[in-house]
Amino acid sequence: MKDITLKEIASKLGISITTVSKALKNYPDVSEKTKKAVVELAQKLHYTPNSFAVNLRTKESKTIGLIIPEVMHHFFSNIINAIIDEAEKNEYLVIILQSNETLALEKKQVELLINKRVDGILMSLSNESNNDDHIKEIIERNIPFVMFDKISKLSKCSKVIINDQKAAFNAVQHLIDSGCKKIAHIRGPLNPQNAIDRFIGYKKALEKNNIPFDSKLVYTCENVTFQEGVDFAKQIIEEHPDVDGIFAITDLVAVGVLSHFNDNNIKIPEQVAVIGFSNWFMSQVLTPKLSTVDQPSHLMGVEAFNLLLEEMHCHKEGTTFTPRTIELETNTIIRESSMRIR
Repeated sequence: MKDITLKEIASKLGISITTVSKALKNYPDVSEKTKKAVVELAQKLHYTPNSFAVNLRTKESKTIGLIIPEVMHHFFSNIINAIIDEAEKNEYLVIILQSNETLALEKKQVELLINKRVDGILMSLSNESNNDDHIKEIIERNIPFVMFDKISKLSKCSKVIINDQKAAFNAVQHLIDSGCKKIAHIRGPLNPQNAIDRFIGYKKALEKNNIPFDSKLVYTCENVTFQEGVDFAKQIIEEHPDVDGIFAITDLVAVGVLSHFNDNNIKIPEQVAVIGFSNWFMSQVLTPKLSTVDQPSHLMGVEAFNLLLEEMHCHKEGTTFTPRTIELETNTIIRESSMRIR
């Protein structure tokens, strides 16, 4: 079936195209009788507006792009749900793309969204990405743009973040307050800003408590996986049997650590206390339950969308928008994996 046009409806009813258009939009200067006839015929012929033509006229696509490193991670799935909910309230559709933590794919996805003429872009950077050319192009094209979670401090755009340094500091300080004296850190890849900041927070907590920093106690993930947690837990105990605390970059890695320790009868937290990061729902159903840092993922999604919406409105109205950063609060949640009786 070919698409029905306003011209065809107008021809069948013997009225002008302008009158048909006004009737469908419920303009007051069109009689109720004409409106009723137009609407009934439009429904009968299955007429739908030409969205491309509407976009050209309004200079809006009513779509936004969302690029995230991975869909399956609970943290990002919560953010996706929040963004979709906010977008629906404001009559926007969301194009969701997954970079799989690769720069090459992320660049292709940015190009796709630009070519689709989306009204704005939300992005959490891949582990390989920073202030690269594709990020600069979004900004240079004056496309409304908000980064969240994994960001580049060099990029001149709005951001929604947590204070990763402070959150990591508090997590490690808790281990120290629990009696840990030799604490290993399973960190993220070298490039992402959040991995860098959590590592800095770890070092600052040691420094404040006069515990010497030992680079041999830092283990670097490539992909931040459960299996890396298992493998590093084994390596830590073999190389440093006197380690009594572990701070992991995410709960997924920390769960790998717990799995290895449970399988090898290493008592948690009596021998080694463990704390993760993100407050994954699984952290509450493990044995022992995992201590962690709670990231407000849903709130991050809400704030990121509304910040983008504000910039899109300014863009539409031709008014100046000044990029800003929203920093959300985190909480250290103490559970059985680090709760020592002193």
